[in-house]
Amino acid sequence: MSDRTLLVTLTGRDRPGVTSALFEALARADVAVLDVEQVVLRGHLVLGVLVRAERDEAALVRAAEAVGERLGLQVEVSAGAGDAPRRAPGRSHVTVIGDPLRPAAMAALAGRIADAGANIDRIVRLARYPVTGLEMEVSGMAPERLRAVLAAEAARQRVDVAVQRSGLHRRAKRLVVMDVDSTLIQGEVIEMLAERAGCLEEVARVTERAMRGELDFTASLLERVALLEGLSLDDVAAVRDAVRLAPGARTLVRTLKRLDHEVGIVSGGFTQVTDHLVADLGLDHAAANTLEVADGRLTGRVTGPVVDRAGKRAALERFAAAAGVPLAQAVAIGDGANDLDMLEAAGLGIAFNAKPVVREAADTAVNVPYLDTILYLLGITRDEVEAADAEAGTPTPAPAIVR
Repeated sequence: MSDRTLLVTLTGRDRPGVTSALFEALARADVAVLDVEQVVLRGHLVLGVLVRAERDEAALVRAAEAVGERLGLQVEVSAGAGDAPRRAPGRSHVTVIGDPLRPAAMAALAGRIADAGANIDRIVRLARYPVTGLEMEVSGMAPERLRAVLAAEAARQRVDVAVQRSGLHRRAKRLVVMDVDSTLIQGEVIEMLAERAGCLEEVARVTERAMRGELDFTASLLERVALLEGLSLDDVAAVRDAVRLAPGARTLVRTLKRLDHEVGIVSGGFTQVTDHLVADLGLDHAAANTLEVADGRLTGRVTGPVVDRAGKRAALERFAAAAGVPLAQAVAIGDGANDLDMLEAAGLGIAFNAKPVVREAADTAVNVPYLDTILYLLGITRDEVEAADAEAGTPTPAPAIVR
């Protein structure tokens, strides 16, 4: 059998029936199909079919040209040898998120990939709003090396870039675990409680000492909670009701649950708030501290072990075991130093609008305010989200509001 092959390419305005017309013509020309790529961008079609002509190549060319003439498309037929070239080893999915995404950023990232000797095999759009999300399939370099190559360039171009190993694991069951304050929700609950109790300035001073390294998390938490002594449960309920989810939070959780992933939260905050979030969002797992109550008021103490940095990692591991999901399939999302151990333990650690030390340590960082952007890092497109919402009769909220 001849090793000679032909690449048939059609370009022009897309319309229904183009693909079927070309393949009907190829069927009459008696060829074997080796590879197909089709892309439509704003109604402009590029359709490429790699074939091996068993007998009459001239008949194939005439058939393709006839399709093009009938449909008003440009046709190019080029000869070569062999099947489609085998992609180089070392396969990665590179997600690029911008708000907006500038051509200069894509040029710089593509240049770094080429300079490193890797190749972009395919680019698809994941989302057009509230951010622009693209995914590139890149071959020729191990994901760990590619991540290092692109990290600095992403920072220079002010875009978010995530590099993940390709494979079927991206479609397997996942466990997604989030920090709560300033991640799943907007703001810090302990500050909201302190404001209600009239001790916000004192709590802020303790927080500042902790940030300077004078107190560890447990010591700072206990000192701040002590300042809340006497606050009524009605005040706690008022704070709980005032909590607002991060933009995109409902969409993120709803979509993950529809895809049979499990979702959990782990917080250095308080069960008096997180229990409500679990019930409201239908979460699978939760861990947080509990404020001690006596006679309807806070005692200024917490009950049980404090959920600190190590406690967050332990909770992630516990959730993964309960879900039957290996840690390599776990996704952890957080913004502060207290989340570092959890981000390190997860297969994918995401810094969400995080402090610099967290961004540097995480596998990737998201610096836009929309929590559902995390879906794009998992290969889930905005169109898939909207299709699932439409199928379930759930209206997809506009991107400007809290979801």
